Amino acid sequence: MLGTHRLLSLHDLPRGMVCLLETKASLLLGFITGVPASKKIAERDLKAMDKYKTLIKKVGEKLCIEPAVIAGIISRESHAGKILKGGWGDNGNGFGLMQVDKRYHKLQGTWNGEAHITQGTTILINFIKRIQKKFSNWTKDQQLKGGISAYNAGDGNVRTYERMDIGTTHDDYANDVVARAQYYKQHGY
Repeated sequence: MLGTHRLLSLHDLPRGMVCLLETKASLLLGFITGVPASKKIAERDLKAMDKYKTLIKKVGEKLCIEPAVIAGIISRESHAGKILKGGWGDNGNGFGLMQVDKRYHKLQGTWNGEAHITQGTTILINFIKRIQKKFSNWTKDQQLKGGISAYNAGDGNVRTYERMDIGTTHDDYANDVVARAQYYKQHGY
């Protein structure tokens, strides 16, 4: 069952107020697919994610972005660090919980520290701002989701709202991250 969901927009709603953002996650987990699969994976990552909850919330507060969105990206990128080898993933190119790509960014901090989470979140915010300029007619929710997609595949990959995930990892990045973020929001992020 794919529901229609919204997650907090960045600049047009009071912080902490949860709305629903449309998501059509297409992950496959055994016999579970879509949003339920995304939320099940988020649930599996929760214990590991909770080790970073204080840092995630601190960075979210500092940068005015929902901590649940940061947690959703961390879950998708590194399963809260569970799949990393010495802090590295993506064939040695992705660094840390948020898998900042060393080919495009000067890495900051330790793989699981505040400086790293701040860097990854700042990269996300910059993509959201690019999508806001590129698609000024989109709603804030759509721009947020477009920025999440761009975090994975770049803002040049985001051409339409309906097909923004085509070209992202497994063609479902933003939808999956939003579904995971919704789960983390329900768990205090």
